[in-house]
Amino acid sequence: MTPRLGCDSLEDVKRLIEQKYIFRQNLIVVIGVCLSFYFCYHLIAGERSYLRLISLNSQISTTEKQLELASTQRTGMEEKVVMMRPGSVNRDLLEEQARSVLGFHYKDEKVLIKSTN
Repeated sequence: MTPRLGCDSLEDVKRLIEQKYIFRQNLIVVIGVCLSFYFCYHLIAGERSYLRLISLNSQISTTEKQLELASTQRTGMEEKVVMMRPGSVNRDLLEEQARSVLGFHYKDEKVLIKSTN
């Protein structure tokens, strides 16, 4: 009596062995495809992805514009400070600052208050 392998014939055994070899032969291809999907995902949506690069470039351009605006404002303020130094006070700038910051005005002037809305 021959032991039964769960197969009815020698053909079934050969087919099982062939399927085993086919799986082994295609295992490298399956691993390669999985690795490709993994790297493609991280290339597109990962921490150091292309989309993140685009986002960072837009943030850089926005920050550079803000820096340029702040630089021009600083230059203007530095010019005002130079004009307000003792010994070379610009009288017009001094009067303008006294009016805007301290609220000074001449007695015969009429002051119009503009609403901010």
